[in-house]
Amino acid sequence: MKLPKLEKPNRYEGLYVFDFGDHAGVGYTAEEVAELLDSERYREGKAYKIHRAYPDGRIELKGVPADRFQLEAAMFFYAQDEATARADFKRLVNLAVPALPPCRAKVHVAKYDDDRCVVALIYPAEHDDEISSWLLQIGYRTSGPAEGGVGAVERYYRDNPEILDQHQLFGTSEEISRTGEELLRSVAVAVQR
Repeated sequence: MKLPKLEKPNRYEGLYVFDFGDHAGVGYTAEEVAELLDSERYREGKAYKIHRAYPDGRIELKGVPADRFQLEAAMFFYAQDEATARADFKRLVNLAVPALPPCRAKVHVAKYDDDRCVVALIYPAEHDDEISSWLLQIGYRTSGPAEGGVGAVERYYRDNPEILDQHQLFGTSEEISRTGEELLRSVAVAVQR
């Protein structure tokens, strides 16, 4: 796969390279890669996340399986009682409003049949690393145990706890993603941004 020379390569960290087979494009968002993989024409393409970029133009890539773009992941923060869970939920939402997450996410405070309570932060799985960094950056902490991942969100949906409150967060990446014809018209361009 031959990649073009990038000006200011550090701007591309966290974005994706999409290998179309006969050429590659640099600078796609996760949402754009998901749409390309959903299309009939590009479903066999390969996606690579730009993990690091260096001033001399070198970039480190990390392959991302296509099915990762179809999954949700989550972080679950358990609380010893409903009042604590509601306070944790409110604190997370209040921290997220001025410092948007890197992607769209939903936040639930929920109660299981056995009276366990949890704050669930659910988001597209391809944003796992960015969500973890964002949580550290905004300083979100709870006193109870936490777990995360794709399997955890599948269990959450299967267990179907009562959702006591919820909030939709809009991410910073949504402002720049192209969709539909606009995205498909640009696939021949080597540098997307």
